[in-house]
Amino acid sequence: MTILQSAPRSSRVTGQRQANRWSVLVLLCLSLLLITVDATVLHIAVPALTAALEPSSVELLWIIDAYSLIVAPLLIMFGTLGDRYGRKRLVLWGYVVFGLASAGAAFAPTPLTLIIARGLLGVGGAMIMPATLSIIRQVFTDRRERAIALGVWSAVAAAGAAVGPLIGGLFVQHLWWGAVFLINVPILLVLLPAAVRLLPESRRLTGRPWDVPSAALSVFGILAVAFGLKEAGTGHPGALAVLLAGAGLLFWFVRRQRRLPHPLLDVGLFADRAFATGVAGVLFGVFSLVGLQLMLAQYLQLVLGDTPLRAALRMLPLVLSAIAGGLAAASVLRRIGMRATMSGGLALVAVSLMPTLSWGVEAHPVMLAVCFVGIGFGLQVALLAASDTIMSAAPESRAGGAAAIEETAYELGAGLGVAVLGTITAVVYAPGVPAVQGVPAPAMDQARQSLAAAAHVADKVGGPAGGALLGAARWAFVHALHTTILVSVVLLALTAAAVALLIRRD
Repeated sequence: MTILQSAPRSSRVTGQRQANRWSVLVLLCLSLLLITVDATVLHIAVPALTAALEPSSVELLWIIDAYSLIVAPLLIMFGTLGDRYGRKRLVLWGYVVFGLASAGAAFAPTPLTLIIARGLLGVGGAMIMPATLSIIRQVFTDRRERAIALGVWSAVAAAGAAVGPLIGGLFVQHLWWGAVFLINVPILLVLLPAAVRLLPESRRLTGRPWDVPSAALSVFGILAVAFGLKEAGTGHPGALAVLLAGAGLLFWFVRRQRRLPHPLLDVGLFADRAFATGVAGVLFGVFSLVGLQLMLAQYLQLVLGDTPLRAALRMLPLVLSAIAGGLAAASVLRRIGMRATMSGGLALVAVSLMPTLSWGVEAHPVMLAVCFVGIGFGLQVALLAASDTIMSAAPESRAGGAAAIEETAYELGAGLGVAVLGTITAVVYAPGVPAVQGVPAPAMDQARQSLAAAAHVADKVGGPAGGALLGAARWAFVHALHTTILVSVVLLALTAAAVALLIRRD
């Protein structure tokens, strides 16, 4: 009798688990969307945020960048912690941290408070993101269904960063800049109880040690390098020392990983030329896109005079072409091969950026849309080819380590893109703003911090002096943007050439 009763219960449990797997995928994709959107959601909000908090140029870069720079080194650390202590538990705590940090960021009264809140958002995001991929692999046991689920996950990850500015534009236009963070709170209040009910428990791998020194070296090394790069733009005397210290910490981290039997980062994979080239393709592709997205969002609003919503809509071709590139990438890859797809995609991004080098303060609506289409499509195709290169080069037994490196390259590329390209823009912009008669010296110093700060100062000064200041600042920013774009074009062209030379013909 017991046997007869237990069999149907088992069948019901199995059927329930099978039915829930797609619900789990929806839950995880919504979680991932929150994380990836937050990396770029502030790009459109920069002018409104600057007017409200008046950050310096370095503070503004940290506000934008703290999130990605915290996420990048913590991804691998929390991935191993999830394996050790349970992925579901880590996701639930990640929701709590992300929600509290979102509320803190929305009502931050000072730039420093917002930077700290953005850093905590990065901690929460890093707790959630690795577990989403691991749980998908755990829940979808059928290989064909798992491929579909991973494809959906990948599309959400790619689309999130692209739609961030659009979401930011909607909220800044109709509410205030803090709303881009506050919207996370009600969504997380829905996701948290759903996750408690739907997410499965994972088997804990207690036998594998977690190396605390490695985690500390990676986090402090990346942050020190970013701090040195940002402060270098202001001429801070200690910037070079901090930069070198960060590079030393990262070198120590790599040396330590090579000696550990269970490293946090499987650096031995970089010995494969194709793998290393694929990672470089991801790193520099995302580096160029996210860094330039920030600058172009300011160009649309503060140079061309678009409202936040109009600027976000002007960037919509970038989003749509990225989605189209994601859908077409598999077919392109099959037709022309891995090497041609990755190098060709990166080259297309570089070519699409070149027309902007001749632009000034006048609008080019049609050509801008064409450039955005080329950038979005080319980058998405290149990133899929790079991902395929990375996973094909890694043996099956080291696939988890390869995936962790790829995820880290995405976030590190985003963080360093804002840090490096933002610093280059600041270095070229500041000396390009001449003194304007009728504007006090302290106000001129503030205006030289960033174009957003100049627009805020010009609005307060008003009159002919305010108009002259804004005009001078716009031309200085356009010159700085040209320099930044030129650096990106050269970097993308070199990466495309390296891919063509280093990856074998397939």
